[in-house]
Amino acid sequence: MRPVRTLREAREAVASGTTVRALTEAALAEARRQQDLNAFLELFDASALEQADRVDASLRTGTAGPLAGLLLSIKDNICYKDHRTGASSRILEGFTSLYSATAVERLLAAGAVIVGRTNCDEFAMGSSNETSAYGPVANPLDPKRVPGGSSGGAAASVAAGIVHAALGSDTGGSIRQPASFTGTVGLKPTYGRVSRYGLIAFASSFDQIGPFGHTVEDVTDVYNAMAGVDPLDSTTSSRPAPPVTLEHTGPLRIAYYRDCVERPGVAPAVREAMTALVERLQRAGHTVEPAELPLPDQQVPTYYIIATAEASSNLARFDGIHYGHRSKAASGVEDTYRLSRSEGFGPEVQRRILLGTFVLSAGYYDAYYAQAQKVRRLIREATLRTLARHDLILLPTCPITAFERGALAADPIAMYLQDIFTVQANLAGTPAISVPLGTDADGMPFGAQLLAAPFGEEVLLRAAAHLPTR
Repeated sequence: MRPVRTLREAREAVASGTTVRALTEAALAEARRQQDLNAFLELFDASALEQADRVDASLRTGTAGPLAGLLLSIKDNICYKDHRTGASSRILEGFTSLYSATAVERLLAAGAVIVGRTNCDEFAMGSSNETSAYGPVANPLDPKRVPGGSSGGAAASVAAGIVHAALGSDTGGSIRQPASFTGTVGLKPTYGRVSRYGLIAFASSFDQIGPFGHTVEDVTDVYNAMAGVDPLDSTTSSRPAPPVTLEHTGPLRIAYYRDCVERPGVAPAVREAMTALVERLQRAGHTVEPAELPLPDQQVPTYYIIATAEASSNLARFDGIHYGHRSKAASGVEDTYRLSRSEGFGPEVQRRILLGTFVLSAGYYDAYYAQAQKVRRLIREATLRTLARHDLILLPTCPITAFERGALAADPIAMYLQDIFTVQANLAGTPAISVPLGTDADGMPFGAQLLAAPFGEEVLLRAAAHLPTR
C-alpha cells in the first residue's frame, strides 16, 4: 500500500481495518523508494514496528493516545533513547543517545510512530541543507533544488509523502523557510512553550522544536502533544498550555509588513500573491493595516552575532576530550583539540565558531555582542508594540522560492540573507507559522508567514487554518 499523507487519512484507514503496522511498513518502503532524496540518515525499522504494534494493541483495548497512527520523522539533532543522534556532523558520528528528548517522549506517549532521523544542516547551521556531513538533501518537488534548511530533511520527508509530520528545530527560520520551499506547513512555537531538553544546542536563546505537516490540523495536533512546562528544562514557561482548537475566529486585526513585499529581491510571484492575500483578507472582513518592519537592515546581523556567539560556547564541549570525535593523528592535548575539531566540524560550523569567538573576545565584546543584545531588545519591543495593537503580523516567509543546489554555496552572506523574513520571530521570542500560499512560474511553492504575540498559538493556528490562500 502507498503511505497516506495526513493524520486524518491515517485515522480513516485505521477505522476501515488497516493496522498502524501496515501504515508504518508502507512509510518505510516509501522512504527507501525515495532514498535518492537523502532525506533520511537512518530508518528505525525495528523500533518503529514495535511502536506500531503497541499502538495497534492500544487501539484494540480503547486506550490509544490522540496521535495513534501518526507517522513521524525527527531531525538529527533531537535525541531518541537507544538511537543514534549526530546533528549531521562527523564529530558525533556513531553517538547513541542515552535518553529521549521530552518532545519525543510526549509524542510517543500520544501514540506517534517515529520512522527515522532526518538529514539536516550540520548542527542546524545553514539555510539550504547543503552543510550536512552526509551530503545535501534534494527537494522532492525538484531534486535539482534545495529543500531549505536547516530542517530540510524533515521538510522533505513530509513533502515526499513519506510521513505525516516531522520534528525540526527553528533557530532563525529553520522550520518555516524549508516549509516555504517544500509547500508544507511549519510552526515555530513561542520560545519556552516546547521543551528543548534533548535538543542538541546551536543557539540556546533562539532554538525551538516545532512540527512540519501537510495541514495546519496535523501541526496543531503535534504541537498540542508537545507543549507545556518541563521540569527538565528551566527555560520552559510555567504558563498553562491548553489544547489549541481550530474553530473559525471572528474578524482579526492584522499588521502587514508592506516593506517585505516591495523591497528589492522579492520574487514577483511572491509579491503578487501577498498583495492578493491582503485583498482577500480585507474582503473577508479582517482589518489589514500596514506596519513598519523594525530595524530591517539590523535584524539578520543581530541574529548572526548572537547566534554565533552562543554556538561558539555550546560547541566548545566537542573537543575530542570531553565529547565527540578524537583525532587519531593527534600527538598531545593541544593537538587533539585542534585536529579533532578540524576533522569533526565542517566549514560552515567552523566559520560560525570563529565568528562567535571573535564577537565574544575581550576587545570586541562591547562593539558587537553587547550592541547586538541591545538591538535585539529594540526589535522585540517594537514587535510586541505592533502585536499589542494587532492580533497578527503578516509577511512572506521567504523572498524567493527554492534555489538550485550550489547556487549560493560560494557566498555565505547571500545564504544568511535567506533568513531575512524569519529571524524576527526568534529575536522577539514570538510564535510564527508558514503556510503554503502559491507557486512561481516553475511550479515551486512559497509560503505566507504569520506571527502572533508570545503564547498566542491559539490565535496563530486558528488564523492559519482559515487563511484564504486561494
